[in-house]
Amino acid sequence: MTPLVFHPLYVAADVPATHRFPMGKYRAVAEALVREGVVTSMEDYHQPMMAPENWLTLAHNPAYVAGVLSQTLDEATQRKIGFKVTKFIEHRTRSSVAGTVLAARLALEHGVAGNLAGGSHHAMPEGGAGFCVFNDVGVAGRLLLDEGSVSKILIVDLDVHQGDGTAKIFANEPRAFTFSLHCEKNWPRRKVPSDLDIGLEEGTGDEAYLRTLADTLPGLLEQEKPDLVFFNAGVDPHREDRLGLLDLSDEGLAKREAYVIDTVKSAGVPLCVVMGGGYSRDVTALAKRHALAFGEVVKAV
Repeated sequence: MTPLVFHPLYVAADVPATHRFPMGKYRAVAEALVREGVVTSMEDYHQPMMAPENWLTLAHNPAYVAGVLSQTLDEATQRKIGFKVTKFIEHRTRSSVAGTVLAARLALEHGVAGNLAGGSHHAMPEGGAGFCVFNDVGVAGRLLLDEGSVSKILIVDLDVHQGDGTAKIFANEPRAFTFSLHCEKNWPRRKVPSDLDIGLEEGTGDEAYLRTLADTLPGLLEQEKPDLVFFNAGVDPHREDRLGLLDLSDEGLAKREAYVIDTVKSAGVPLCVVMGGGYSRDVTALAKRHALAFGEVVKAV
């Protein structure tokens, strides 16, 4: 089977196509990879279960988790998330979290794997935000560390928005190192300090972006010596992304994905890739951008 994880539940049925969050991109990416011949068929994807409650409370307040699972969150909390938390959303986010856990386990087994969802890095211990209900990397990282599958993780967050929720979840965890490369003047306005934050100026393009990454990632791998790397491969640094403010091209994104995967693989460290953000209105073009990272995952196995 392909080293990629996907479930039809990643697309919540009650979120309209006109919503600001392009929910349809998840299936579109899975179908694009099949169409391009990267994956044999839709049946070739690994399918996760739904994450149980005791996983979710590793990274989130039990009262918040219970509110999501029972769909009883107050209106203010739901507004902060950006969705009305329905049964569909509950199932979607639990499947997405479990997908990242499964992809991480596949990465430990095969060297590299990816979840065609996840990267919900704005969800904090006390609640969700920015279209993120549960923090999949936060849950997966905590679970693998606590069960002893790994002793050190490195999170490389290249979404255009700073990974505030992930930073907060692992703020007092010496077994995790959080690195966020983002647009400094973009949301969230109040950043939660990661172990390493690099905030780029608006309009930063391919050359400066890739140079900054190349100046940083090899040193982090050498310094931290992780047992597993999580890579949030958000494509919202793209110049056409409506929430981005950076100026990466399709070619720049392709070089970024290949560089991260090649560098981590060359260091001999397992790598789990999650999808992250991307908000272009053209879902077909958006899916092609997201597919770049997962195509590299398949090539690297």
